[in-house]
Amino acid sequence: MITIGEKIQEVRRHKGLTQEQLADSAKINLRTLQRIEKNETEPLGNTLKRICNILDINLENILDYNKKEDNSYMIFFHLSVLSFIIIPLGNIIIPLILWITKRDKIIGLNEKGADLLNFQILWSFLFYASIIAFPVLNIKHTIERWIPLYIAITLFLINVIYPIITSILIKKGGVRNFYYPLIKFIKK
Repeated sequence: MITIGEKIQEVRRHKGLTQEQLADSAKINLRTLQRIEKNETEPLGNTLKRICNILDINLENILDYNKKEDNSYMIFFHLSVLSFIIIPLGNIIIPLILWITKRDKIIGLNEKGADLLNFQILWSFLFYASIIAFPVLNIKHTIERWIPLYIAITLFLINVIYPIITSILIKKGGVRNFYYPLIKFIKK
């Protein structure tokens, strides 16, 4: 796991700056910068902000130093939506619990988790609305009466097959955003 000091040192070297140049530009003590790069101390907020401004890097990227990449957790997280088969609204409740507990510890989980949850909320609304619409609609034509049931079955199959495909793609190393929610109920 890369530390904040290692990240600062790596970016500083990549930009071709010496420790003295960075310390002078950021208006911090040279010894402070040396201690930060050796991980002897954590930079305070203002110090870190000045260093990031000079290095032209985003503060959030530097602060991800304590996060790790965990593909097995991401696979488990995506497959957790299948819990709707056993628990009503389990496709929202279980992933929400998993997301809240680990979103600050795993790289990419905060964004991908919010997208997955937004997708699942919309999916649940459409799925349960189609199930409720089936007996409520009292249409005499048989084909039109069965449309809500066909929609529910299609949505069910999508929410069973899609998480499995997504998990396979994550296992193969294609960690991208797999869910593109139309409505954002949960913000990242």
